[in-house]
Amino acid sequence: MDRRRFVQSTLAAAIAASVFPHRGLLAALTRVDADVNAVTGDGVEVTLKRTAVQELADSLRGRLLLPGSEAYDDARRVLNAEIDKHPALIAQCAGAADVANAVDFARAENLLLAVKCGGHSLSGKSTCDKGLMIDLTPLRSVRVDPRRRIAYVSGGSLLGHMDHETMEYGLVTTAGTVSHTGVGGLTLGGGFGRLARKFGLAIDNVRAVDIVGADGKLRHASAEENPELFWAVRGGGGNFGVVTNFEFHLHPMERQVIGGAIAFPMSEAREVMKFFADYVADAPDDLYIDGGLSSRPGEGEGAWMSVCYAGPKNQANKWIDPIRQAGKPVFDGIGVMDYVALQKSSDVSDPRARGAYMKSGFTTGVTQEAIDAILAGFEPHPERALGVAFAHVGGAVTRVPAEATAFPHRYAQHDLLAILDWPVEIDPEDHIAWLKSYWATLEPHTRGFYVNDAFVQSQQQIDKNYLQNHARLVELKNKYDPGNLFRLNTNVRPSI
Repeated sequence: MDRRRFVQSTLAAAIAASVFPHRGLLAALTRVDADVNAVTGDGVEVTLKRTAVQELADSLRGRLLLPGSEAYDDARRVLNAEIDKHPALIAQCAGAADVANAVDFARAENLLLAVKCGGHSLSGKSTCDKGLMIDLTPLRSVRVDPRRRIAYVSGGSLLGHMDHETMEYGLVTTAGTVSHTGVGGLTLGGGFGRLARKFGLAIDNVRAVDIVGADGKLRHASAEENPELFWAVRGGGGNFGVVTNFEFHLHPMERQVIGGAIAFPMSEAREVMKFFADYVADAPDDLYIDGGLSSRPGEGEGAWMSVCYAGPKNQANKWIDPIRQAGKPVFDGIGVMDYVALQKSSDVSDPRARGAYMKSGFTTGVTQEAIDAILAGFEPHPERALGVAFAHVGGAVTRVPAEATAFPHRYAQHDLLAILDWPVEIDPEDHIAWLKSYWATLEPHTRGFYVNDAFVQSQQQIDKNYLQNHARLVELKNKYDPGNLFRLNTNVRPSI
């Protein structure tokens, strides 16, 4: 190294260390100039003393962002552009210690607390107005042990990060269908994906978690250590803390799969959906197949199916060819694909450019009555995109007992979804009202809902949705979060 550069850099480091001895040399300084207005979990206005906020900032290896500071606006945004909330504080946590410090601060100040990983909660539960947001964006890493077939995944990682690293070793686990989804949010609610029928839900492949609870303590939870907590986080959502690390069991799988989408004209929608209903009933676990209707301004409308076949290659034609005979395709994108590329195929290039609203519910099959209701109410509109689809479940998911994890809906063969999205510049009120009315005709064909898709449900509906597991979840909420600090989720309310 050049001696002069070495002396200069060493001198600069020494000066920095003497002036700011409490901070790492690479830490971004946050200067708190005034008290901060905030709200409690119950919505009561409070004032956070400047000195207390400064202490929080100084305790973080990551950054504390305040309104008006650099990076605040980017950090507060979530997937659904209709959600425009402004936290009083954003703690960008770089490790478990940062998360613990932020949780301790929120508990001590009784603050409204949100936790953001990928920001994919369409209802906006990963952000808040005037509370504290824990932003896990800096907490992203994946380490693969190919011999033991385990992935160690940091709590802020995205699904695409995990797929990219594990597939390098010819290993996979169930990981959603959109690569920029957060691992934490997807997994804690259950975790569907293109491989769920083959390998089970994401929670069925979790070996252990490290989780910061409402008391600020970091716990390891597995079948052997804190087993009740381990049971609760597998389907209980974010009710029990912030997971800073997941351990996933991995499965061998060839990188090349048969995947993609096929579309048919709207005039054939009834016949295509009838084919879909009959076909999925006998599909093998190796075949994942969604089916539905879509309409997008400027692109028209039609029926479609999307597939991922990850079974023996000599059986592929047997299962794929009939799909092409369901009607007269106007588009056929099914073919041999890299699995990681398929996982990215549903990504949104500008994921925060549109507003969205959705309803969903599980079904035990695809009935003719449900198809009739979907077709009868389906209304394209020049201002909105509309999609109605049966996402494939069943297979390995249903062979796990309902009491084995907190996720109780093991009967589900499909997740029926109805979703709208629109450009942010329009007023969506009428469109949302329309979808609610449309969903009222579809909901009778469903049974229960996915907690990750929950939008506006009453507490009674939420309690009922946890089915036979609700009472046990309440007991564990009483133990691990009696003050309901973690409430921005499909909330299990404590009873004490």
